[in-house]
Amino acid sequence: MTAMNAPAPVVTRFAPSPTGFLHIGGARTALFNWLYARGRGGKFLLRIEDTDRARSTPEATAAILDGLKWLGLDWDGDAVSQFERAPRHVEVAEAMLASGHAYKCWSTKQEIDAFREAAKAEGRPPMFLSPWRDDQDGPADAPYVIRLKAPREGSVTVNDQVQGDVTWKADQMDDLILVRSDNTPTYMLAVVVDDHDMGVTHVIRGDDHLTNAARQSLIYTAMGWDLPVFAHIPLIHGPDGAKLSKRHGALGVEAYRDMGYLPQGLRNYLARLGWSHGDDEFFSDEQMLEWFDITGINKGAARFDFDKLAHLNGQHMRAADPAQLCAATEALFAAQHDAPFPEGKRAMLAAAMPGLQTRAKTVKELLDLTYYITAEGPLDFEPKAEKHLTEETRAMLAALTSRLRNASSWQAEELEGTVRDFAEDQGLKLGKVAQPLRAALTGRAVSPGVFDVMAVLGRDITLERLEDVAAS
Repeated sequence: MTAMNAPAPVVTRFAPSPTGFLHIGGARTALFNWLYARGRGGKFLLRIEDTDRARSTPEATAAILDGLKWLGLDWDGDAVSQFERAPRHVEVAEAMLASGHAYKCWSTKQEIDAFREAAKAEGRPPMFLSPWRDDQDGPADAPYVIRLKAPREGSVTVNDQVQGDVTWKADQMDDLILVRSDNTPTYMLAVVVDDHDMGVTHVIRGDDHLTNAARQSLIYTAMGWDLPVFAHIPLIHGPDGAKLSKRHGALGVEAYRDMGYLPQGLRNYLARLGWSHGDDEFFSDEQMLEWFDITGINKGAARFDFDKLAHLNGQHMRAADPAQLCAATEALFAAQHDAPFPEGKRAMLAAAMPGLQTRAKTVKELLDLTYYITAEGPLDFEPKAEKHLTEETRAMLAALTSRLRNASSWQAEELEGTVRDFAEDQGLKLGKVAQPLRAALTGRAVSPGVFDVMAVLGRDITLERLEDVAAS
């Protein structure tokens, strides 16, 4: 293939409004755009659609950027502020005025409301038909808006990579406002101008924008610009089939982080939410980048399932680098306790992690499992653990403590041999010794292997905890 007929590089974008957190649906949209561009050696751009000055906040922008970074979705160049590009948007509207594809409309709000009320009363569609469409001799110095001169006959078809060809009759499409009477551009105009100027080749977004695509295509055509490839993806529903809302649980990406999900686990789950690659469920990033294509996106709405997310995240927990899990556990500990992870316990955490990560589906569960490491002073025993610490078992643990003091090695394998020999000498099965031992050392009835626990805690802490239990 020569350079002359080489395909243009793929450019996608994610364009959130900074009016709140990064919603999980927005995160999936960003992921799909990121996968499509990165998998083809293209660019993934970020635009903050902050034209709604009353609702846009710097805090929301920061939350969106932080959410994308945590999720691992990097973008090319700087994030673009749509508000700052307002002069360029107005410039395009003026060009459409000059070419006859737009017109000035002096109709007041009262006149528009009256028109719609009359149309409703007469059984006609309430779509406003401006009397100024073909008359530009408006009142001097009166405020006006700039409207698109939409076609009145024929139809408009959007060729969508997910939804297929979708057609609207021209007489159902109004002359949308491009620039308001205060000279500020509307969202419909700004999106088209920004996508064109940023070189966006593929617009992948929620299917609630499908109607917008038809109206926006008229602006592309009026300016003589090539249309991007459109792909409108179905929204995410809750387990009950209703549109995902707060009542279904966490919505913002930061909430999933705080619940202990890994970014790679959430990426995998979101990729699988509405897109499929055969029967594959567990993906690496490399596989997602290789396999993802917008033609594989389902037309129907996807249902969010927390159980499936937890199961998939558990697989990523087991496959994760222990160092990543240590860092995530320390961060969650700091967030929950408003204090840094104990410096002297970091080596213990690192040593324990290979055994811990196979037992947890989330970092939150992982942190719970590290209680025996992070605990300071006397343990807080769970009821299920405390029932194993009877007068009889405490006496047995006191005898075991004496045996352990003389242990020549403090490795898990050797410790197991010592405890097995002790159990045999006492005429007990190993479980009758191991369960009270686990409870005494961890405060829990369930933990990693008790001999691994002893090795991680070390000789001094192990003996100290056993002595405390035996003496109580």
